[in-house]
Amino acid sequence: MLREQTACGDPDAAATSGLVAYLDDEAAGWVAVEPRTAYPKLRTSRVPWSGRDEDKDDDGVWAVTCFAVRKGYRGRGLTYPLARATIGFARERGARALEAYPMITQPGKEITWGEVHVGTRQVFEDAGFKEVSRPTLRRVVMRIDF
Repeated sequence: MLREQTACGDPDAAATSGLVAYLDDEAAGWVAVEPRTAYPKLRTSRVPWSGRDEDKDDDGVWAVTCFAVRKGYRGRGLTYPLARATIGFARERGARALEAYPMITQPGKEITWGEVHVGTRQVFEDAGFKEVSRPTLRRVVMRIDF
């Protein structure tokens, strides 16, 4: 399903919903990355906009919204290369900036996979994203301007 949705068989596809990571010729993970306007819920969510005055309809800003790693491949750090891959992908397709809305993990506090489907602050920090706002205690907005 994700292979079809991402158009991963066609590297020159005009549109995609994200990127697929392969390990040993097996699809192991996926990351959603598209223009921010492709995510209607972002327009009404307080997370990306708290304390920011920005055009919500700006197609030049892209967003990383979700990771999925297949059972059996989790715990291998696949979100790190997936997050890094979104940068070149968005830039090559004309993005002026790329945002993410990851969770802030607390030392010693266990979190479930479902909570971090948006990624963790460390993943995006390691990829070069910078914090632009902290709308909640557990959520941060990270961004790279090209």
